[in-house]
Amino acid sequence: MIYLQPVILSGGSGTRLWPLSRSAYPKQFLSLVEADSLFQTTVKRLQHIETEHPSSAINHLPAMVVCNQDHRFLVAEQLRAIEQHQNQIILEPVGRNTAPALTIAAIAAMRTHQDAVLVVMPADHAVQNSAQFRAKVKAAIHLAEKDKVVTFGIVPTAPETGFGYIKQGDLAIDEGFQLERFVEKPNQQTAQKYLDEGQYLWNSGIFVLRADKWLNLIQHFRQDIYDACQLAMKSPEVDLDFIRMDLTAFEACPADSIDYAVMEKIIEQGHDAVVIPLDVGWSDVGSWSSLWEVSSKDVDQNSCYGDVISHNSTGNLIHAEKRMIACVGVNDLIIVETSDAI
Repeated sequence: MIYLQPVILSGGSGTRLWPLSRSAYPKQFLSLVEADSLFQTTVKRLQHIETEHPSSAINHLPAMVVCNQDHRFLVAEQLRAIEQHQNQIILEPVGRNTAPALTIAAIAAMRTHQDAVLVVMPADHAVQNSAQFRAKVKAAIHLAEKDKVVTFGIVPTAPETGFGYIKQGDLAIDEGFQLERFVEKPNQQTAQKYLDEGQYLWNSGIFVLRADKWLNLIQHFRQDIYDACQLAMKSPEVDLDFIRMDLTAFEACPADSIDYAVMEKIIEQGHDAVVIPLDVGWSDVGSWSSLWEVSSKDVDQNSCYGDVISHNSTGNLIHAEKRMIACVGVNDLIIVETSDAI
């Protein structure tokens, strides 16, 4: 039996997609692409994987969410609204980036299932083809069971300069490729070169690996993070679905990302790091223009939300919350209206 533990990393300060996204209500809790919020669709993304792939004997556990303690009621309410129960909501008293967040989640997962396989997903991404995503996750789970550390690389559609890249090597096993290196966000010329070469993928920030594998790796490469997280989770305070760690211990934890703390180091030392290419209509919804790309549009390629009148206008994103927005003869604009800002 494989115990599949979804881990949703729900950080974010609400600085992107302003004025809709605010620090108290960051973008993952907004309904931007469909009726559910980005957070809710992320939680539901692995639903039915155990019935779609019965031969895998997958036991899909309730989601584990690592979030800012200020967002705890947003998380709890949005989980309740989609009838997700028995979840573990781990509250971060301060932000320490993704490596400590994953370490905390792995410690919690190990306390219930020693052999849990973690599927680590940012809470604010959109995926249009969820069935294909689940099929790729199934392949990643079997690689993780063979002691691999798996990440997903998005098949690029343009020379994007806003993403980090992953270089894939030779075919390793099943659907995975050897992970050769991570690359920082490139300039336009370099991004075009990556696209032309065909070996580079966008870094999705999605990982699949066993909980004990991660803890062994973070202890080996970043003992300071491992120790701080173990201390923070030594005697957590459990209040219904909420899990509160020790404030002082977690404040002392160094901040670092999964890539920097572990992934780049295991590539250098020849450990089993694997990347699976992913072509599922993925977007990090990191800007209004990227939201336009994944949104439904009318015949004039306008994406409209709310009370909108559009005449002789094309290629616009128009979002009206409180008032009517009228567009006449305008093209390629982003117009966002809320109660207190336009």
